Amino acid sequence: MHTQLTINGENHDLEADERTTLLDALRQHLRLTGTKKGCDHGQCGACTVIVNGRRINSCLTLACMHDGDEIVTIEGIGTATDLSVLQQAFLSADGFQCGYCTPGQICSATAMLEEVKAGWPSHVSDRLDGAPELSDEEIGERMSGNLCRCACYPNIVAAIRAAAGSAA
Repeated sequence: MHTQLTINGENHDLEADERTTLLDALRQHLRLTGTKKGCDHGQCGACTVIVNGRRINSCLTLACMHDGDEIVTIEGIGTATDLSVLQQAFLSADGFQCGYCTPGQICSATAMLEEVKAGWPSHVSDRLDGAPELSDEEIGERMSGNLCRCACYPNIVAAIRAAAGSAA
């Protein structure tokens, strides 16, 4: 099946079986290996990418469902010589240990910060209008779909808070 994907601002023509997940299309067909396969069941968040501004688990969706969509992977968030604010915050706060979950964490946090700017409440938000305060509880709730087996959660929260503060 032919699918046109726009990934990190570049067009990609994909010829793949219609059963190919977006994750497998990224990693195996397009060689964008920054997005990781963790559980392959949508439970860990290692495969998080941003599609049309919303974060999704790429292991739970088919590539053909995203024909024409704008997809951002970790490779599109920053480069080794030009890190995003969030990537720099992860480094400064030591928000990783083994690093396996880090691409998914950064993609998820990038989209999450945009959700906060847009005023989207979460389950624990203390208000339903305007941008909520990014407390530890708020960040934890919003990032709950991204697991870290090394338990770097305090440092991840600190990195997100720092990035949110410097982006303000």
